[in-house]
Amino acid sequence: MGDLAVGARSGHDGPEEQPERTDETATPATEDVATSGSDSGDDGGTKEQGEQQQPSKKPRSFWKELPLLIGIALVLALLIKTFLVQAFSIPSDSMQHTLEQGDRVLVDKLTPWFGSEPERGEVVVFHDPDHWLDGEPTPQPNPVQRVLGWIGLMPSANEKDLIKRVIGVGGDTIECKGTGPLKVNGKALNDADFVYAGNTPCSVDDGGQFKVKVPKGKIWVMGDHRQNSQDSRYHQQDKNKGFVPVGNVVGRAIVIAWPPTRWDTLPVPDTFDQDLSAAAPGALGLAGAVPLVLWRRRRLTVGN
Repeated sequence: MGDLAVGARSGHDGPEEQPERTDETATPATEDVATSGSDSGDDGGTKEQGEQQQPSKKPRSFWKELPLLIGIALVLALLIKTFLVQAFSIPSDSMQHTLEQGDRVLVDKLTPWFGSEPERGEVVVFHDPDHWLDGEPTPQPNPVQRVLGWIGLMPSANEKDLIKRVIGVGGDTIECKGTGPLKVNGKALNDADFVYAGNTPCSVDDGGQFKVKVPKGKIWVMGDHRQNSQDSRYHQQDKNKGFVPVGNVVGRAIVIAWPPTRWDTLPVPDTFDQDLSAAAPGALGLAGAVPLVLWRRRRLTVGN
Protein backbone atom coordinates (compact mmCIF):
# COMPACT_ATOMS: atom_id res chain seq x y z
CA MET A 1 0.00 0.00 0.00
CA GLY A 2 2.93 2.35 0.70
CA ASP A 3 4.15 2.03 -2.92
CA LEU A 4 0.73 2.93 -4.28
CA ALA A 5 0.46 5.95 -2.03
CA VAL A 6 3.67 7.36 -3.44
CA GLY A 7 2.43 7.23 -7.04
CA ALA A 8 -1.10 8.70 -6.42
CA ARG A 9 -2.12 12.31 -7.34
CA SER A 10 -3.29 14.65 -4.57
CA GLY A 11 -6.08 16.25 -6.58
CA HIS A 12 -4.44 19.77 -7.00
CA ASP A 13 -3.72 21.20 -10.43
CA GLY A 14 -0.20 22.21 -9.59
CA PRO A 15 2.65 19.91 -9.17
CA GLU A 16 2.60 18.01 -6.05
CA GLU A 17 5.31 18.77 -3.57
CA GLN A 18 7.46 15.85 -2.70
CA PRO A 19 8.25 15.63 0.99
CA GLU A 20 11.85 15.43 1.83
CA ARG A 21 12.98 12.01 2.91
CA THR A 22 14.84 11.89 6.09
CA ASP A 23 17.13 9.27 7.42
CA GLU A 24 14.44 8.31 9.91
CA THR A 25 11.94 7.45 7.20
CA ALA A 26 14.46 5.69 4.93
CA THR A 27 15.88 3.50 7.61
CA PRO A 28 12.69 1.62 8.48
CA ALA A 29 12.11 0.85 4.79
CA THR A 30 15.57 -0.61 4.53
CA GLU A 31 15.00 -2.55 7.68
CA ASP A 32 11.69 -3.89 6.36
CA VAL A 33 13.37 -5.16 3.21
CA ALA A 34 16.14 -6.76 5.18
CA THR A 35 13.73 -8.33 7.60
CA SER A 36 11.57 -9.67 4.80
CA GLY A 37 14.62 -11.13 3.08
CA SER A 38 15.91 -12.79 6.21
CA ASP A 39 12.54 -14.41 6.95
CA SER A 40 12.19 -16.00 3.51
CA GLY A 41 15.79 -17.17 3.04
CA ASP A 42 18.47 -16.05 0.57
CA ASP A 43 16.50 -16.55 -2.62
CA GLY A 44 13.10 -17.67 -1.35
CA GLY A 45 11.37 -14.62 -2.70
CA THR A 46 12.89 -15.15 -6.15
CA LYS A 47 11.77 -18.79 -6.29
CA GLU A 48 8.28 -17.89 -5.18
CA GLN A 49 7.99 -15.22 -7.84
CA GLY A 50 9.33 -17.66 -10.47
CA GLU A 51 6.80 -20.28 -9.51
CA GLN A 52 4.00 -17.76 -9.73
CA GLN A 53 5.16 -16.56 -13.12
CA GLN A 54 5.48 -20.06 -14.68
CA PRO A 55 2.18 -21.07 -16.33
CA SER A 56 0.70 -24.34 -15.02
CA LYS A 57 0.89 -27.24 -17.50
CA LYS A 58 -2.51 -28.28 -18.72
CA PRO A 59 -3.23 -32.05 -18.72
CA ARG A 60 -3.32 -33.63 -22.15
CA SER A 61 -6.72 -34.08 -23.69
CA PHE A 62 -8.35 -37.48 -23.27
CA TRP A 63 -8.65 -37.78 -27.04
CA LYS A 64 -4.91 -37.26 -27.39
CA GLU A 65 -4.23 -39.96 -24.80
CA LEU A 66 -6.72 -42.42 -26.32
CA PRO A 67 -4.51 -43.71 -29.19
CA LEU A 68 -1.70 -44.41 -26.72
CA LEU A 69 -4.06 -46.29 -24.40
CA ILE A 70 -5.44 -48.33 -27.29
CA GLY A 71 -1.93 -49.15 -28.47
CA ILE A 72 -0.89 -50.37 -25.01
CA ALA A 73 -4.08 -52.44 -24.69
CA LEU A 74 -3.48 -54.09 -28.07
CA VAL A 75 0.13 -54.96 -27.21
CA LEU A 76 -0.92 -56.44 -23.87
CA ALA A 77 -3.73 -58.43 -25.51
CA LEU A 78 -1.31 -59.81 -28.10
CA LEU A 79 1.21 -60.82 -25.42
CA ILE A 80 -1.53 -62.49 -23.38
CA LYS A 81 -2.73 -64.40 -26.45
CA THR A 82 0.79 -65.52 -27.30
CA PHE A 83 2.03 -66.53 -23.87
CA LEU A 84 -0.87 -66.82 -21.39
CA VAL A 85 -4.43 -67.59 -22.50
CA GLN A 86 -6.38 -67.59 -25.74
CA ALA A 87 -10.08 -67.83 -26.53
CA PHE A 88 -11.37 -70.59 -28.79
CA SER A 89 -14.83 -71.26 -30.17
CA ILE A 90 -16.40 -74.74 -30.22
CA PRO A 91 -17.53 -75.39 -33.81
CA SER A 92 -19.12 -78.86 -33.49
CA ASP A 93 -20.89 -81.29 -31.16
CA SER A 94 -18.00 -83.75 -30.80
CA MET A 95 -17.40 -82.81 -27.14
CA GLN A 96 -21.03 -82.79 -25.96
CA HIS A 97 -22.16 -82.40 -23.24
CA THR A 98 -18.90 -81.22 -21.75
CA LEU A 99 -18.76 -78.52 -24.45
CA GLU A 100 -21.65 -77.34 -26.59
CA GLN A 101 -21.43 -75.88 -30.06
CA GLY A 102 -20.89 -72.12 -29.77
CA ASP A 103 -19.19 -72.23 -26.36
CA ARG A 104 -16.11 -70.07 -25.89
CA VAL A 105 -13.30 -71.63 -23.88
CA LEU A 106 -10.13 -70.13 -22.47
CA VAL A 107 -7.00 -72.16 -23.09
CA ASP A 108 -3.95 -72.10 -20.84
CA LYS A 109 -0.91 -71.52 -23.05
CA LEU A 110 1.53 -70.67 -20.25
CA THR A 111 2.33 -74.07 -18.73
CA PRO A 112 3.57 -75.63 -22.02
CA TRP A 113 6.23 -72.89 -22.11
CA PHE A 114 7.64 -74.42 -18.90
CA GLY A 115 7.80 -77.93 -20.32
CA SER A 116 4.42 -79.17 -19.11
CA GLU A 117 2.92 -81.87 -21.34
CA PRO A 118 -0.70 -82.99 -21.74
CA GLU A 119 -2.01 -85.43 -19.16
CA ARG A 120 -4.75 -88.04 -19.28
CA GLY A 121 -8.23 -86.61 -18.90
CA GLU A 122 -7.40 -83.05 -19.92
CA VAL A 123 -9.36 -81.27 -22.64
CA VAL A 124 -6.78 -79.85 -25.04
CA VAL A 125 -6.71 -77.70 -28.15
CA PHE A 126 -4.26 -78.81 -30.83
CA HIS A 127 -3.29 -77.92 -34.38
CA ASP A 128 -4.60 -80.22 -37.10
CA PRO A 129 -2.07 -83.10 -37.14
CA ASP A 130 -2.66 -84.30 -40.72
CA HIS A 131 -5.69 -82.92 -42.59
CA TRP A 132 -8.25 -83.95 -39.99
CA LEU A 133 -10.30 -80.87 -40.88
CA ASP A 134 -10.33 -81.40 -44.62
CA GLY A 135 -13.84 -80.84 -45.94
CA GLU A 136 -14.96 -78.90 -42.86
CA PRO A 137 -16.56 -75.49 -43.57
CA THR A 138 -14.29 -72.51 -42.97
CA PRO A 139 -15.86 -69.43 -41.31
CA GLN A 140 -15.58 -66.09 -43.12
CA PRO A 141 -15.07 -63.37 -40.47
CA ASN A 142 -15.42 -59.67 -41.21
CA PRO A 143 -12.38 -57.33 -40.93
CA VAL A 144 -13.15 -56.38 -37.32
CA GLN A 145 -13.42 -60.04 -36.30
CA ARG A 146 -10.14 -60.76 -38.06
CA VAL A 147 -8.33 -58.06 -36.06
CA LEU A 148 -9.91 -59.15 -32.78
CA GLY A 149 -9.04 -62.77 -33.56
CA TRP A 150 -5.44 -61.84 -34.38
CA ILE A 151 -4.92 -60.14 -31.00
CA GLY A 152 -6.80 -62.86 -29.11
CA LEU A 153 -9.94 -60.99 -28.09
CA MET A 154 -11.99 -63.32 -30.30
CA PRO A 155 -11.41 -66.88 -31.52
CA SER A 156 -9.31 -66.87 -34.66
CA ALA A 157 -10.93 -68.25 -37.80
CA ASN A 158 -7.59 -68.76 -39.54
CA GLU A 159 -6.19 -71.33 -37.13
CA LYS A 160 -6.96 -74.97 -37.98
CA ASP A 161 -7.41 -76.30 -34.47
CA LEU A 162 -9.36 -79.11 -32.83
CA ILE A 163 -10.43 -79.79 -29.25
CA LYS A 164 -10.62 -83.30 -27.72
CA ARG A 165 -9.96 -85.14 -24.47
CA VAL A 166 -6.59 -86.81 -23.84
CA ILE A 167 -7.12 -90.52 -23.24
CA GLY A 168 -3.54 -91.79 -23.39
CA VAL A 169 0.00 -90.40 -23.30
CA GLY A 170 3.34 -91.80 -24.39
CA GLY A 171 3.78 -95.43 -23.30
CA ASP A 172 0.07 -96.10 -22.68
CA THR A 173 -1.86 -98.94 -24.30
CA ILE A 174 -5.42 -97.95 -25.26
CA GLU A 175 -8.01 -100.61 -26.06
CA CYS A 176 -11.63 -100.78 -27.17
CA LYS A 177 -13.51 -104.05 -27.57
CA GLY A 178 -17.20 -104.22 -28.34
CA THR A 179 -19.06 -101.34 -26.74
CA GLY A 180 -16.51 -100.98 -23.96
CA PRO A 181 -15.36 -100.18 -21.44
CA LEU A 182 -12.45 -98.16 -22.78
CA LYS A 183 -9.25 -99.43 -21.18
CA VAL A 184 -5.97 -97.66 -20.46
CA ASN A 185 -3.12 -100.06 -19.67
CA GLY A 186 -5.66 -102.77 -18.96
CA LYS A 187 -7.70 -100.66 -16.50
CA ALA A 188 -11.27 -99.69 -17.34
CA LEU A 189 -12.30 -96.04 -17.34
CA ASN A 190 -15.54 -95.11 -15.65
CA ASP A 191 -16.40 -92.42 -18.17
CA ALA A 192 -20.14 -92.17 -17.59
CA ASP A 193 -19.67 -88.73 -16.00
CA PHE A 194 -18.39 -87.11 -19.18
CA VAL A 195 -19.35 -89.33 -22.14
CA TYR A 196 -22.44 -88.10 -23.99
CA ALA A 197 -25.61 -89.59 -22.50
CA GLY A 198 -26.74 -92.59 -24.53
CA ASN A 199 -23.30 -93.21 -26.08
CA THR A 200 -21.26 -96.30 -25.34
CA PRO A 201 -17.59 -95.84 -24.37
CA CYS A 202 -16.53 -97.71 -27.52
CA SER A 203 -18.28 -97.78 -30.87
CA VAL A 204 -18.75 -100.95 -32.92
CA ASP A 205 -17.71 -99.66 -36.33
CA ASP A 206 -14.71 -99.37 -38.60
CA GLY A 207 -12.06 -97.70 -36.44
CA GLY A 208 -13.99 -97.98 -33.20
CA GLN A 209 -12.38 -101.33 -32.36
CA PHE A 210 -8.66 -100.99 -31.69
CA LYS A 211 -5.69 -101.66 -29.47
CA VAL A 212 -2.82 -99.21 -29.81
CA LYS A 213 0.29 -98.25 -27.91
CA VAL A 214 0.97 -94.52 -27.74
CA PRO A 215 4.51 -93.60 -28.87
CA LYS A 216 6.63 -91.26 -26.82
CA GLY A 217 5.93 -87.63 -27.64
CA LYS A 218 2.38 -88.37 -28.83
CA ILE A 219 -1.11 -88.47 -27.31
CA TRP A 220 -4.32 -90.35 -28.14
CA VAL A 221 -7.44 -88.18 -28.12
CA MET A 222 -11.18 -88.90 -28.24
CA GLY A 223 -14.32 -86.79 -28.18
CA ASP A 224 -16.82 -87.07 -25.33
CA HIS A 225 -19.59 -87.55 -27.92
CA ARG A 226 -18.15 -90.93 -28.87
CA GLN A 227 -20.56 -91.68 -31.71
CA ASN A 228 -20.12 -88.20 -33.24
CA SER A 229 -16.39 -87.49 -33.06
CA GLN A 230 -13.79 -87.88 -35.78
CA ASP A 231 -10.85 -88.34 -33.41
CA SER A 232 -7.74 -90.54 -33.15
CA ARG A 233 -9.80 -93.67 -33.84
CA TYR A 234 -10.69 -92.60 -37.35
CA HIS A 235 -7.30 -91.28 -38.47
CA GLN A 236 -5.14 -94.34 -37.90
CA GLN A 237 -4.18 -94.31 -41.58
CA ASP A 238 -2.58 -90.84 -41.52
CA LYS A 239 1.12 -90.15 -41.14
CA ASN A 240 0.82 -90.11 -37.32
CA LYS A 241 -1.39 -93.23 -37.21
CA GLY A 242 -4.05 -91.28 -35.35
CA PHE A 243 -1.74 -89.99 -32.64
CA VAL A 244 -1.30 -86.26 -32.03
CA PRO A 245 2.26 -84.94 -31.61
CA VAL A 246 2.70 -83.15 -28.29
CA GLY A 247 4.24 -80.25 -30.21
CA ASN A 248 0.86 -79.65 -31.89
CA VAL A 249 -0.87 -79.02 -28.58
CA VAL A 250 -1.74 -75.35 -28.08
CA GLY A 251 -2.78 -75.72 -24.46
CA ARG A 252 -5.33 -77.05 -22.03
CA ALA A 253 -8.91 -75.72 -22.00
CA ILE A 254 -9.49 -74.60 -18.43
CA VAL A 255 -12.83 -72.76 -18.37
CA ILE A 256 -15.98 -72.13 -20.39
CA ALA A 257 -16.07 -68.33 -20.54
CA TRP A 258 -19.11 -67.75 -22.76
CA PRO A 259 -22.08 -67.69 -22.70
CA PRO A 260 -22.45 -66.66 -19.04
CA THR A 261 -25.11 -69.31 -18.46
CA ARG A 262 -22.55 -71.97 -19.42
CA TRP A 263 -19.66 -70.67 -17.29
CA ASP A 264 -17.81 -73.60 -15.74
CA THR A 265 -14.35 -75.02 -15.16
CA LEU A 266 -13.03 -78.07 -17.02
CA PRO A 267 -11.42 -80.34 -14.42
CA VAL A 268 -9.94 -83.78 -15.04
CA PRO A 269 -12.59 -86.48 -14.33
CA ASP A 270 -12.05 -88.55 -11.20
CA THR A 271 -11.65 -91.81 -13.13
CA PHE A 272 -8.25 -90.58 -14.37
CA ASP A 273 -7.04 -90.27 -10.77
CA GLN A 274 -6.60 -94.04 -10.52
CA ASP A 275 -3.15 -95.44 -11.17
CA LEU A 276 -3.17 -95.85 -14.93
CA SER A 277 0.60 -95.91 -15.41
CA ALA A 278 1.99 -98.56 -17.70
CA ALA A 279 4.42 -100.90 -15.98
CA ALA A 280 7.89 -100.54 -17.43
CA PRO A 281 9.40 -103.73 -19.00
CA GLY A 282 12.35 -103.51 -16.64
CA ALA A 283 10.08 -103.40 -13.63
CA LEU A 284 8.13 -106.40 -14.91
CA GLY A 285 11.36 -108.32 -15.46
CA LEU A 286 12.56 -107.50 -11.96
CA ALA A 287 9.24 -108.52 -10.46
CA GLY A 288 9.44 -111.87 -12.27
CA ALA A 289 13.08 -112.47 -11.34
CA VAL A 290 12.66 -111.98 -7.59
CA PRO A 291 10.57 -115.17 -7.01
CA LEU A 292 13.00 -117.21 -9.13
CA VAL A 293 16.00 -115.99 -7.11
CA LEU A 294 14.25 -116.70 -3.82
CA TRP A 295 13.24 -120.18 -5.01
CA ARG A 296 16.81 -120.98 -6.12
CA ARG A 297 18.29 -119.79 -2.83
CA ARG A 298 15.82 -121.94 -0.94
CA ARG A 299 16.82 -125.02 -2.94
CA LEU A 300 20.48 -124.39 -2.30
CA THR A 301 19.81 -123.98 1.43
CA VAL A 302 17.86 -127.27 1.59
CA GLY A 303 20.57 -129.09 -0.38
CA ASN A 304 23.23 -127.98 2.05
